[in-house]
Amino acid sequence: MAYPHLDEETRLKRLRRPSGPVRMVLDTDTYNEIDDQFALSYAILSPDKVRLEAVYAAPFWNSLSDGPKDGMEKSYEEILRILDRLGRPSDGFVFPGSDRYLPAADVPVDSPAARDLVAKALASSEDDPLYVVAIGAITNVASAILLNPDIIRNIVVVWLGGHHLANRDTREFNLEQDVHASRVMFDSGVPLALIPCLGVASHLITTLPEIERYVKGKGDIGDFLAERYEGCSSDHFGYSRVIWDLSAVAYLVDPSFVEADLVHSPVLTDQVTWSVDTGRHFIRCATRVHRDAIFGDLFRKLDVYAQA
Repeated sequence: MAYPHLDEETRLKRLRRPSGPVRMVLDTDTYNEIDDQFALSYAILSPDKVRLEAVYAAPFWNSLSDGPKDGMEKSYEEILRILDRLGRPSDGFVFPGSDRYLPAADVPVDSPAARDLVAKALASSEDDPLYVVAIGAITNVASAILLNPDIIRNIVVVWLGGHHLANRDTREFNLEQDVHASRVMFDSGVPLALIPCLGVASHLITTLPEIERYVKGKGDIGDFLAERYEGCSSDHFGYSRVIWDLSAVAYLVDPSFVEADLVHSPVLTDQVTWSVDTGRHFIRCATRVHRDAIFGDLFRKLDVYAQA
């Protein structure tokens, strides 16, 4: 697959941390766990930092779905439930995504989500890029790039995927579901901010007592998030849960929340491990999340929302 050439100076400029409000779309496998619900709510509650223009339902396949298509459809329905509790209309805002993973590295899966992303990216510019925050399998985003590779000039992808670059493997749920799509992120030259799971986002841990104190009772959305958290385990004694997906939104909300360095884009091997090639282009890779600052910001925004 031949991708448009993006010179390194332009890519590095695009990878600078934004200081003001940015235009953003969110690609999410919302029903897969409980963390996507928190991330979507956080994005909507942060309009001074991110202007959310669309939400895309991503595929997933685990014990909560019968396959990628069923996972995407359940995610779509979960997105609607969240928007309803936040009093947000969904028409022209939420789009169903891929019903399967990429069959090959150069074969997209067409969907309303991929088409909308292409349209929004083409309507953007190098000076006003569209930030594509992805917190699930990257199928929709890769498909959009394959449908129209020119969009890499106008977007910045922020993706929660894979593990720390020093980890012995990168068999992480989001990445491993669609290895073909994942390789598009690393090989296409699209400006990419990668947030690894183990070793970075894995620090975003919370507990039921904290959720009951700072989330439950904070309006319809607070009660919904608290219900989802409580239902994630039958025994919360000594139990904590990682709310992974907050990290990707936090990356745009405040640069101090997620530290990140420039690294050469890793090679994703057939063994689903990282390999280093210092001749490759740069991406930005998160190295640390500030857990207390991120949760504190979310809790404050929920409180303000509940009192409005």
